[in-house]
Amino acid sequence: MKLKTLFSLLTTLVLTNLLSSCKEFIEPSINKRQVQLNAPANQYQSTNYTVNFWWTDVEDALSYRLQVVTPKFDSIGGLVIDTLVKGTKFSLTMDPGNYEWRVRAENGSSQTNYSAPQGFTVLASSLTGQTITLSTPANNTLTSQAAVTFKWGALYNATKYHLQIDSNNFADENTVVKDQVIPGQQFAFTFPRNQVYQWRVRAENETEQSKWSTINQITYDNTRPAMVTLNQPQNNATVSLPINLTWNTVTSAVKYKLAVYKSDSTTPYNNTFPVVLSTTSFSFNAGNSGDRIFWKVSAINAAGNEGQSSDLRSFVLQ
Repeated sequence: MKLKTLFSLLTTLVLTNLLSSCKEFIEPSINKRQVQLNAPANQYQSTNYTVNFWWTDVEDALSYRLQVVTPKFDSIGGLVIDTLVKGTKFSLTMDPGNYEWRVRAENGSSQTNYSAPQGFTVLASSLTGQTITLSTPANNTLTSQAAVTFKWGALYNATKYHLQIDSNNFADENTVVKDQVIPGQQFAFTFPRNQVYQWRVRAENETEQSKWSTINQITYDNTRPAMVTLNQPQNNATVSLPINLTWNTVTSAVKYKLAVYKSDSTTPYNNTFPVVLSTTSFSFNAGNSGDRIFWKVSAINAAGNEGQSSDLRSFVLQ
């Protein structure tokens, strides 16, 4: 009896592992699953122009298709949005009016039915209670490009938008880096120096102004990493395959670009190169005896700046 019980347990364990392994290679169908809408609830009314959509997660879904129309799906007057969302939440700034929304889950090979639509109403309200939604660049962006275009959403009844850019978190509004009122929803700007910047926007008309948006941060850094120093093999060394190419760590680097060339020192050895790596070594295992092969490495930092390449070295295959 004990052996039979043990055999049963082992069989169950093996089957469980097999099913788990199969799931890693065979994408499960989600056709018969359902998305449950959480908010806004059916017939919800809001004086806030920014609507936060929220629905339940569906197992094995990779994304969700959100659709919003006005006034209803059975009598569509306009498509407000039809977009794929990663995750189960999405925010949208809308004009006053009546709307319906629905969601379906999707993966690479299947999709659920759309949820039953739910209706909601955005009521006209004072601009003073509203908040702008910032679009791009995303919060905590790190860039090596001096030129940037700030973008944000529109607000109903706004005639202009007030943009502020600072490097001291708006501690003193009299000394901000940029203070500009414009009629549209975007502004081109060039960073004056390497620095961390903050930006925010509010909507205005002749009599009212909205709240300031949340503050987004962007870091501008065009500083190149230090030059890489090659370690092994030594220049002109005769070596046998495989060869472990190594170089020193550069403090600000997050990855390295390795270039390997044929004997003319300029033609890439094959279509693998240049290769970008997160380590400070690479195992090279190609070529024939007597071949001379050249190589060099450069460092790349988190902002995408590439440093000066190392000295160009060569080795001969034994």
